[in-house]
Amino acid sequence: MFILGTICCRGGSKGVPQKNIKLLKGKPLIAYTIETALACKQINDLIISTDDVSISATAKQYGAKVPFMRPAELSTDTASKWPVFIHAVETYEQQTGTQVDYLVDMDVTVPLKNIDDINGAITIALSDTNIDVVITGYEPERNPYFNMMEQMPDGFFEIVKKGDKPIVRRQDAPLVYSLTPAAYVIKKSALYAFEHWSKAKCKIYPIPRERAVDIDTEIDFSIVEFLMQQHT
Repeated sequence: MFILGTICCRGGSKGVPQKNIKLLKGKPLIAYTIETALACKQINDLIISTDDVSISATAKQYGAKVPFMRPAELSTDTASKWPVFIHAVETYEQQTGTQVDYLVDMDVTVPLKNIDDINGAITIALSDTNIDVVITGYEPERNPYFNMMEQMPDGFFEIVKKGDKPIVRRQDAPLVYSLTPAAYVIKKSALYAFEHWSKAKCKIYPIPRERAVDIDTEIDFSIVEFLMQQHT
């Protein structure tokens, strides 16, 4: 069983320029994920997939391998990560001669994830051969069965998910999870069997809300810095 860890991050961030190497409490954002991933004993090897030379240089400073640069066509605003994963696996296999069984992608933008979050997701993925993908997630503040609505073609709004009868207490709503890209554990065969993870047989590995914050804006950086200060 060979598990390849990947950190896929391109250089063209629009919301926060050079977000992936922006300093967070004095350390580049990417460094947090690299350090956590390198400490995960279930991951056999870790590589960075990027198109950006600055990200590559920073990643190497923190002990990560950058064995290739990602092609430009896989680094656009509209590029899906699924073909990025396939490119990473195939290129790694070609370069090393090692056959990958599982890919574990860990997003730079979730710096508060820890080793247990990643190892927990991997353990679930390996527990059943019928599982194609395991994704980290958390219980959200809003529930589509209770307090989320969508606009219908007639312009009026209705509850997103309808049960047999209206749900009047949030506690009675089915359990749902909001996804966080702390870790995506993907069986290699699923990369070729499905066009997207949502088509595969998925499981969720729950992680605490405070470790699931996904940085996308300057405000998110401030939130994460605040949470870090609370635990120092």
